[in-house]
Amino acid sequence: MASLVVAKEYGYVVLTTVSSGFMMAYLALNVGKARKQYNVFYPKMYDDNKPIFNCIQRAHLNTVEIYPQFLYLLLLGGLEHPVACSVAGLVWIISRLFYAHGYYTGDPQKRMRGSFGYLGLITLLGCSVKLGLRLVGAI
Repeated sequence: MASLVVAKEYGYVVLTTVSSGFMMAYLALNVGKARKQYNVFYPKMYDDNKPIFNCIQRAHLNTVEIYPQFLYLLLLGGLEHPVACSVAGLVWIISRLFYAHGYYTGDPQKRMRGSFGYLGLITLLGCSVKLGLRLVGAI
């Protein structure tokens, strides 16, 4: 039976997780400011006459959509590879800021500035899969 010991370096994973929460709050605050600036009030999600607001909202919601997968891959993969996963997580977090600020320009193509975040996400996926395979004795 495989055992799992959490290394002290897992603290980096915890800190990366907390950092991601600040990034999410930052994106949410930007949506709140944009709602006031562009007069788009709840419960309205988008406004066909305010494309910049829509881009700001979409940058946040796209991040919300992928955030659960990011978290579980970070927390699971980090059990075995805490430093690598923390670095990969930080790459993803930074990429989401580039993604959002590219989107904020009003030109959705500029969101691709944050596409380097997939390197972090793929690293997290690989570390999580490796952990699972090791735990079941496949490697």
